Amino acid sequence: MNARIERYWFAILAAGDLLTIALVTVYGFASHNELSAGATRMLTTFLPLTIAWLAAAPFLGAYDRQRAMEVRQLWRPFWAMLLAAPLAAWLRGVWLNAPILPLFVFILGGVSALAILIWRGCFALIVRRMSINLKS
Repeated sequence: MNARIERYWFAILAAGDLLTIALVTVYGFASHNELSAGATRMLTTFLPLTIAWLAAAPFLGAYDRQRAMEVRQLWRPFWAMLLAAPLAAWLRGVWLNAPILPLFVFILGGVSALAILIWRGCFALIVRRMSINLKS
């Protein structure tokens, strides 16, 4: 496989993942009427969730190009995000020097996993519909 093609697909997946995490972060702040808190405050959720996602996703094969286009493999990014949520909550708690509420971990994991499932599902369906030959 051409390394250039691999980097291309990785960049698409990573950009979509980061956008998804950003949207989850904004949604979380909006649901608490905290959008006026500013970008700096939102980083306290976005960065820990991104770090935790990048720690969990590769180990479950979420960035494997072949698996990423298979609808049957969508459990990989879903479970990676569920596994990332406790780490993200812990990192956020350390950063803010605040307690980690179990309900926050549950909601962060659930909403993030659902969002990543939707994004990755759309990705897999679009790639399949476009009939891109990923084996080239």
